[in-house]
Amino acid sequence: MMTHSATAPVDVRSAAARPAPNASHPPALVVESLGKRVSLPSGPLTILEGVGFTIARGDTVAIVGASGSGKSTLLSLMAGLDIPSDGRVVLHGEPLSTLDEDGRARVRGEKVGFVFQNFQLLPSLTALENVMLPLELRGDAEVEAPARAILGKVGLGERLGHYPRQLSGGEQQRVALARAFVTEPSLLFADEPTGNLDSHTGQAIIELLFALNAEAGTTLVLVTHDDHLAERCSHRLRLDAGRLVADERMHPVADGRAGA
Repeated sequence: MMTHSATAPVDVRSAAARPAPNASHPPALVVESLGKRVSLPSGPLTILEGVGFTIARGDTVAIVGASGSGKSTLLSLMAGLDIPSDGRVVLHGEPLSTLDEDGRARVRGEKVGFVFQNFQLLPSLTALENVMLPLELRGDAEVEAPARAILGKVGLGERLGHYPRQLSGGEQQRVALARAFVTEPSLLFADEPTGNLDSHTGQAIIELLFALNAEAGTTLVLVTHDDHLAERCSHRLRLDAGRLVADERMHPVADGRAGA
């Protein structure tokens, strides 16, 4: 049974209510002439070609396009989970291409959170243990108190000891949101966060995602087929056959983490 108390509708904040971007800080993310090719028995396959854009701090960005247009590949490259064939990604002023895998993992641990379509919870860990895990991996001294606090915030304060199999899909995605935000990331990547949920549950997760994001001032980048979710974002990027065909800014952007 889902708890809806934590999912009150969120106002994405009008331009008048939001502070102006701080030009003294670098953008959250810069993508320059990004390309990705893979080798297949039939020959090379181009997944992305010549993709470039800038994401401001505090931005909410939707990456949209048909299946197979390269959205998830782009997300993996931006997060440093994969290496581009051409071009580069600069995350908070740090070029990921200059780092080895350990360096990219360090950047992800310090600055990046993830939410996936299929939740990616560890089945052998309770909800509390799943949320504590990234703090433990980062070496934080205190892990249980912040994990309990964020699980309470997403409406699962009474489900701390439950395993993923004992939770509904919506509850599992709430755990995943708690796990993503508990490290206080400056950037959050979400890949089809409502893709495995019914429309009612998906709407509740959208509201919760934007509420947590507004409170934390995180830069949010998400891949989605959900037009309603894309419309909630201030910045839309559209891919078609591996190329960026639209870069639309829908609302002014606040620098939510200018002091970070």
